[in-house]
Amino acid sequence: MNRQRLDPLVRAMALTVFVFLYAQTAFAHPQKGEAVGFLTGFRHPISGLDHVLAMVAVGLWGAQLGAPAIWVLPVAFPMVMAFGGMLGLMGVPLPGTEYGIALSAILLGAVVLFEVRPPLGIAAALVGVFAIFHGHAHGTELPPGQSALLYSMGFVIATGCLHALGIGIGTVHRWSWGQKLLRVAGGLVAVGGTFFMWKAFA
Repeated sequence: MNRQRLDPLVRAMALTVFVFLYAQTAFAHPQKGEAVGFLTGFRHPISGLDHVLAMVAVGLWGAQLGAPAIWVLPVAFPMVMAFGGMLGLMGVPLPGTEYGIALSAILLGAVVLFEVRPPLGIAAALVGVFAIFHGHAHGTELPPGQSALLYSMGFVIATGCLHALGIGIGTVHRWSWGQKLLRVAGGLVAVGGTFFMWKAFA
């Protein structure tokens, strides 16, 4: 990945950090419940290792595939995840959510491990299917008395930060040793997903 591709990446990551910091400042004073709602939503994805593994893996896979997947996948996931979150907030049932989340880590880790390169539409569709499960899990766990909108904003922004982390790590793909390192990282994600699948069945 050359410098021209890295510059937009750096700007996007800086924008993500800015949005997070701005949102924290904006919600720090008006209403305590709203501030807590945003921060609770932001903490939710990063407090569960199963969520973290899958979301970082999306960034890793995007970095492996290169443009335009490096942008499409991290955008598709939060958009579809927000839809899944809305279903959860509305109380619409989604059977097998825990299995879907664990399977997302297994398969996303596997595609990074084996450097699978499907057409962009198939890659985005795969990411989108798993995003519904993650979003639904976030939506159903909205604490009572907190703002659903700000809670949703929090977990969507946190997801973007995790994708950006995966993309940042994935920039090592331009070196041969980095390509091997990413494949190892994908294998670890898949192992982690297998563990969470075992826990879901236990």
